[in-house]
Amino acid sequence: MTMPFVQTNSINKSYGKIKVLHDVSIDIHEREAHVVIGPNGAGKTTLFKVLTGEVLVNSGIVRLKGKDITKLSAHERIHLGFGRTFQVAKVFGKFSVYDNLRVTHEARLRRSNPFGSISSAQGRHIEQCIAQELKDIGLERQSDAVAGALAYGDRKRLELAMVLALEPTILFLDEPTAGMSAAERQSTLELLLKIKKEKQLSILLTEHDMAVVFGLADRISVMHYGKLIATGTPDMIRDDARVQEVYLGHEDNSHA
Repeated sequence: MTMPFVQTNSINKSYGKIKVLHDVSIDIHEREAHVVIGPNGAGKTTLFKVLTGEVLVNSGIVRLKGKDITKLSAHERIHLGFGRTFQVAKVFGKFSVYDNLRVTHEARLRRSNPFGSISSAQGRHIEQCIAQELKDIGLERQSDAVAGALAYGDRKRLELAMVLALEPTILFLDEPTAGMSAAERQSTLELLLKIKKEKQLSILLTEHDMAVVFGLADRISVMHYGKLIATGTPDMIRDDARVQEVYLGHEDNSHA
């Protein structure tokens, strides 16, 4: 059996006396889209914070390709190839769309040579990459627009493009279509399918829109009150009686 790309074993996380995650064991395979769903208070975002190093566990283990990374910080995990978007898009609000992407590309180049200059050839390559990224996210005509003034859905897509510019090997997307219109959700789903096919990344995401979930997922995990109650293919999850009871058919407005 192939080793999971990212794996948790019996993760427990509490905030004071409130236990948010109860013995959660989940794995993400290479090049799969794995979606985590669950009703309000399920602990999905806390699981993301644990996986990406934003918060540390009370007990349990997080592994990357079999290596224990449980105690590594979020910054250290970024250097190992972790990329993450947030429920509220994080962009440089006073910068232009173009400059948001350029800064991100330059940051990636400086990882290996923090004090080196960027060559003219590298600069041209960055410009070519940005042109394609703007096309991919539908913001070619808003290249000079101030990022903070973009419509919400556009800011979310810009954030996604910025994370991809860092060339992650695993992508964590926390509610990527939250707050979007139906048309924006559909275009974002199409963009994610394109990313999945072309980049061949491992993707873990939380999502409330079932059309996006079942349109993208290779596997789905379902959480309920901090516990993992089911993992399987979309068909398996759709037919699971307990999942139907606690979640499917109910819109998820969770920010847990």
